[in-house]
Amino acid sequence: MSTIEERMQILSMIEKGQITAEEGSKLLDAIERAGTKAETAPGASAPKWFRVRVTDMHSGKRKVNVNIPLGLVNVGIKMGARFAPDIEGLDIDQIMQSIREGVQGKIIDVEDDEDGEHVEIFVE
Repeated sequence: MSTIEERMQILSMIEKGQITAEEGSKLLDAIERAGTKAETAPGASAPKWFRVRVTDMHSGKRKVNVNIPLGLVNVGIKMGARFAPDIEGLDIDQIMQSIREGVQGKIIDVEDDEDGEHVEIFVE
């Protein structure tokens, strides 16, 4: 996804009320910083995306499909904590350490039977 598409996605999220204008501003600033880092970062095999998928287990329909540039993960995790502050058995610090170490692939796969949701998080 290009920087222009990322910015449009953030603006769309603000418009839909999924994030606040302040959060959108932080994301836009982080995209700018990530873009300058990406230009100087060596190696093409490094992970670039933090992908979050939430699927309704009853209908099979995808409820959330978010792709965040890896450079924005800190901001994204802080925003995500607002929606799910008490996820049992989930250590955010450990996830962040794994990402910094270059772990790739599916890092979270959780089924919430109470809410009927299947949550998957990938680093690609």
